[in-house]
Amino acid sequence: MNQAIWTPLSLAVVLVVAVAMNLSAETKPSLEFKSSPSLQTVVDRAANETLAKFAATKLETNQLAITFVDLRDRDKPEWASFRGGEQVYPASVVKLFYLVAAHRWMEDGQLPDTEELRRAMRDMIVDSYNEATGVIVDSLTDTTSGPELPPNELEKWYDQRNAVNRYFASLGYKNINVNRKPWCEGPYGREMQSVKAHKPNHRNWLTSEATARLLTEIATGRAVSRERSRQMMELLKRRPFDKDAESQSREYTGKALPEGAKLWSKAGWTSETRHDAAYVELPGGERFVLVVFTTDHADAHDIIPALARAVIEARYPTQ
Repeated sequence: MNQAIWTPLSLAVVLVVAVAMNLSAETKPSLEFKSSPSLQTVVDRAANETLAKFAATKLETNQLAITFVDLRDRDKPEWASFRGGEQVYPASVVKLFYLVAAHRWMEDGQLPDTEELRRAMRDMIVDSYNEATGVIVDSLTDTTSGPELPPNELEKWYDQRNAVNRYFASLGYKNINVNRKPWCEGPYGREMQSVKAHKPNHRNWLTSEATARLLTEIATGRAVSRERSRQMMELLKRRPFDKDAESQSREYTGKALPEGAKLWSKAGWTSETRHDAAYVELPGGERFVLVVFTTDHADAHDIIPALARAVIEARYPTQ
């Protein structure tokens, strides 16, 4: 298990950067994450139960990554991971990082807060539209897709495209790459040029730990500012018990929740991956973040709900 992103040094970096960037006075102090042996037992057991339950579908250990954050104490959450430091192609879960970056840029006056930008942000998160996400990436990095570029211009373009990476690196995030647009048919022109020229950063990469940290910061009002975190949460709010709700609400983690639970989440799915990053409030008042990444089982719709159910039953047996 890779714990590097939440070491004391990383947290110190967050505080230094916060002062240097003159963050809003509403921003709460950085979180202090505590590893928990008892929670680690819960996560390991849930992972092993899930692997056994789906053995017939050939679900392997290297196709699963989990991070669980217990938020009973919102200022000192406990957490545990199963392969949580492994890089995984995140599909649409990367949109969480672009959402936070957009609010950071707006807060700092680097990005105009326009009706069209807000429309794109909403469509990126609520409906997971890739075209909307492309507009956000272009706006954050002052880049555009288009025809191939001469080598020197491509390098300048790529340096600008790494603006979001630099931001999260300044906050102590490790082992991630967030500089690519999500595609439907695939990259063309300068996008494909850059894919070929910049391996291993030819794809977006996230870890379940980095994703869980970010979602925890949003849920506890620490991402950019309390007000901006609230606005992000509004976009992430789901309707798990509404039969007419979209799949991000009814499937994934939402499918495992007891009646009366509340859900905020961002799912991701491709022909290769099926992921969910969820913040949940249970009817009894318990709160947690659960991030589950699965690879090579995109059509196995029951893996994430089964794992979420196993975690909830083990950690909160009265639910």
